[in-house]
Amino acid sequence: MAGIDGEEFRECLARWASGVTVVTSRAGEDIHGMTVSDFSGTSLDPPLVTICCARESMTTELIGRGGCFAVNILAADQEDLSNQFASKKHEMERFVGVEFDQAETGAPMIAGCLANLDCELVATHEAGDHLIYVGRIMASRWHNREPLIYWGGGYRRLKGLVP
Repeated sequence: MAGIDGEEFRECLARWASGVTVVTSRAGEDIHGMTVSDFSGTSLDPPLVTICCARESMTTELIGRGGCFAVNILAADQEDLSNQFASKKHEMERFVGVEFDQAETGAPMIAGCLANLDCELVATHEAGDHLIYVGRIMASRWHNREPLIYWGGGYRRLKGLVP
């Protein structure tokens, strides 16, 4: 049984509405980050999250080397930030103009996000062209704001948000 190809899988995933995150990390003086849609809560006890990262990403390497990452869940007005951290063209300039502070683990936590999760890397799993990282949440913060949503190849906003 051959299965589907990557393009068909990509088309199917475009039908999945998801929040948008920027995952950041630090190893020594090096910091980097990338836009990630493959993020999920994994466990309440202990509090764990899972992120899926392309093997060739600079951020993926930094997470492995530094042993930490922050998941910065973007708010509706942070489309530009999502695009900035997704751009390969300006990969070395991703933090230019971005306000952040250093979390307990050392990972950069971006200011103004809907939520930030500071994570210690506790497990790594190989999965095709990606690595699956599991992080234990060491600290968090959140704000009551509208989330940035990605669906069908574009950013979306919620309508009729319940307070």
